[in-house]
Amino acid sequence: MFNSMMQQSRRIAGAGSLMAALAFATPALAEDKEPIVFGGSIPLSGVFAFAGIHIHDGLTDYTSWINSEGGINGHEVEYVMEDTAYEVDRSVAAFKKISGSDKPAVYYGDSTGFMKAIASELNNQGNTLMSGASFATALTDNEKYPFQFIPGPNYSQMFGIILEYINSEAAEGDTPTVAFVYSDTEFGKDPIENGKARAAEMGIEVVEEIVTKPGSVDVSAEVLKLRRVRPDYVVFHGYVLSPINEFMVQMRQMGLDTKFMGTFWSSDKLIVDKMGEDADGYMGVMPYNYYDSDESGPMLDALRAQAEKSDPEAGYRPTGYMQGWFNAMVWTEVIKRTLDADKELTAENMAASLASIEDWDTGGIIGIPVTVHDMSFPVGRIWRVNAAEGKYEPVSEWIHLD
Repeated sequence: MFNSMMQQSRRIAGAGSLMAALAFATPALAEDKEPIVFGGSIPLSGVFAFAGIHIHDGLTDYTSWINSEGGINGHEVEYVMEDTAYEVDRSVAAFKKISGSDKPAVYYGDSTGFMKAIASELNNQGNTLMSGASFATALTDNEKYPFQFIPGPNYSQMFGIILEYINSEAAEGDTPTVAFVYSDTEFGKDPIENGKARAAEMGIEVVEEIVTKPGSVDVSAEVLKLRRVRPDYVVFHGYVLSPINEFMVQMRQMGLDTKFMGTFWSSDKLIVDKMGEDADGYMGVMPYNYYDSDESGPMLDALRAQAEKSDPEAGYRPTGYMQGWFNAMVWTEVIKRTLDADKELTAENMAASLASIEDWDTGGIIGIPVTVHDMSFPVGRIWRVNAAEGKYEPVSEWIHLD
């Protein structure tokens, strides 16, 4: 099942590397040590630029912060990236260019398409560990993608966390009902079959499936289907905003008391900014604390301080920023563990270091110690929009899937 926030007080000694870095005086960077390169295919333009810009900021700020803390075991960190416009061909070209000249130990991929396309070359090279913007379930297939990982739960695990929450909210003896609404894309379809299977195991009835094109579309016919089945919950996936807003507004106008939920990329404040009071009550699964949450911790505090230092006028940092920072945090932990074991920074050695992460304290970025399973971090929390406050607030404990 899952481990709840009752584990919050449990802090494992193995997290000492993070806490030591924050607690003691900053060590100097060793001039005689080779720099460690973080590489990235980053969509600063194109359809995903709204997130790519903030991902870039998170990676940039983390690099500045870790260097101010003495780098990684005295090695300075360099962040080298290329704008890809969210195009697979450009992402592949960027990877080849950066790999040829800068030899990155770790690399940020901008999409599922790119990470699948580059897998063969990545496996053959054997000297880079990759993560990125994708939470695709397929990338946790260790046979095909041994040197790639997910910086949070994959999409199927996100559905698992959502369904755990739905199940926990049901009155004893009740059978919760849910509808899955998803885009007609690889992204949208990713977790649906696994979600249906998990719902059946938990006694949750999936009463409707709705597939739409991504973006703003006419959903009036689909809303009528949902009115007939009147689900307790609608879970959206494969969208950023539209047509989630259209579904919510129309269903509420019909008097339905359905609760609406979504996955990572549709759970930023964008939905609050665009919908205003209509966003009230919308819930999302999030593997990290929000930038403006009431939560704290040494790393979360360091993140906020670095963000403020780098751009005092920016204010709130979106979830893409948090995701970029967490990616770099994991890279650092993996590289440090590999160096501490006196091993070379090969993809195989770093993948083994990643797999060794157990009960890792992330310093408040995630609210409970986390353990890697199948090259992912299957943890998250359900947050709900408080439109009056203009922010998400937690409504569940932290859920860590076993």
